[in-house]
Amino acid sequence: MELVKKQIHMNRVKGRASTQITLDDDFIVPDTLDDMAQVLLTTGEVAIDSVKPMSEKVQIKGKLDFQVLYRKEEGGLQTLAGSVPFDETVNVSDLEERDEVSLSWELEDLTAEMIHSRKLGIKALIGFSIQAEGLTEESAAVDVGMEPEEEVQVRKEQMEVASIAVRRRDTFRIQEDITLPANKPNVDRLLWKEMRLRGVNTRPLDGKLLISGDLMIFLLYVGEGENIPVQWMEESIPFSGEMELPESAEEMVPMVNVRLAHKELEAKPDYDGEMREFGADAVLDLDIRLYQEEDMTLLGDLYSTREELEPVVKTACFQQILAKNACKCKLSEKFGLNDSRQILQICRSDGTVKLDEVSVVEDGLLLEGVLELSLLYLTSDDVSPIQSEQFAIPYQCSATAPGVTQESIYQVIPGLEQLTAVMLGGNSVEIKAVVNLEVLVQKPVEQPVIVGVEERPLDLERLQKLPGIVGYIVQPEDDLWRIAKEFHTTMDTVRETNGLEDGQVRTGQKLILVKEIGNMHNFSKM
Repeated sequence: MELVKKQIHMNRVKGRASTQITLDDDFIVPDTLDDMAQVLLTTGEVAIDSVKPMSEKVQIKGKLDFQVLYRKEEGGLQTLAGSVPFDETVNVSDLEERDEVSLSWELEDLTAEMIHSRKLGIKALIGFSIQAEGLTEESAAVDVGMEPEEEVQVRKEQMEVASIAVRRRDTFRIQEDITLPANKPNVDRLLWKEMRLRGVNTRPLDGKLLISGDLMIFLLYVGEGENIPVQWMEESIPFSGEMELPESAEEMVPMVNVRLAHKELEAKPDYDGEMREFGADAVLDLDIRLYQEEDMTLLGDLYSTREELEPVVKTACFQQILAKNACKCKLSEKFGLNDSRQILQICRSDGTVKLDEVSVVEDGLLLEGVLELSLLYLTSDDVSPIQSEQFAIPYQCSATAPGVTQESIYQVIPGLEQLTAVMLGGNSVEIKAVVNLEVLVQKPVEQPVIVGVEERPLDLERLQKLPGIVGYIVQPEDDLWRIAKEFHTTMDTVRETNGLEDGQVRTGQKLILVKEIGNMHNFSKM
């Protein structure tokens, strides 16, 4: 007897680990820059250079790139930028070098403090989350290939499984030229530049991946001419495009994390030779995971009335997708700016969504965190017209996931979809935002699969003890397969003997069961 086998792709979460690292470094203001009087704004980005899995640990190398906008002692603004490298090893139980490792990170805190006018202290807290998956191929039986004289009863089992069909990293480039509005002066010198992603969406199609969103740009600059105040510009660049992805299919379930890997913004002359244009160049890093759901038919059990068949069973590890949805949370809050001077205008508003806690609740996940806000605004003070302030808005969102348990595996990708900041008068500001959380919840399943079968002659002594014909009352746990196997007959025989037109049995039903010693070529499936 030969089993018909299929190679089954399996992925199992082997371990998870979380850690935090603290960076603390001092920086001397270069001779080319002026003395500091006040730190106004600090931003930072974590850049990962390498993730190296080893035996039960992962080595992470990277750096924190930061920039600081400060007011000079004699007035005016300047920018100081630098990097703090890190090399961290994280313990992950049961990790092997061949395993797949997923790394996510979050800049949880960043502060820049003046030690004195020529020295700056940078302190940062970075959180890392690691998930290790073992990817294996297992050969499992899906049917029996029989010779005509063989009589084998076969039971099939259906199960829904999800596996990673596409796992890769790729990049998407955005290049765009933007022009200053007509009421803005020409650029003399750039003071500060930022790029942020907002409202990013991805969708798989057959052979490609669609990506869209907005690239948010903010810049401060010194205009040409005398007595020109600091100028700024905000611009939203919508982008969309397709990435070739031959393995992709429209029905796949996406979980794609998108980050800015490279950003550059340079002033350049327009057609008239005036410095009124900016060239924006951004490279997005995409950590792509596409899951394929499949209804799989496996060989669940078998027996014969001609010989003893003993299945050889192994345990296979599968994943089932419980939920894939987007949880949107609308936020609205009013704040008073801690400034006694008259606020003329908000120049820039930026937000970072931080996920603090994920709790399993009935049929879902409770997601809690904060939206950290940073505002840059213009005051009536001629000496220090640009000021900044930070706020935090807590949020709470429920993601539906029927059947979720503490053993379930979840992935959450937080993002900011919308953000507006409007002055209300009296130095108060109204913040409105939409936080988007992409959620994927999976259930780990351990399923016995048949990988072989041992054949032996019938145990005649046992068979002789079985009655040739018996009356039987169906029990609550019974089905037709179990009854036929236990009483050494076939499902077809039970159906024919008892006139079971629909092939079903019901609790309390009375059956006549006739023992068989196989002598007919009979094959039934369930």
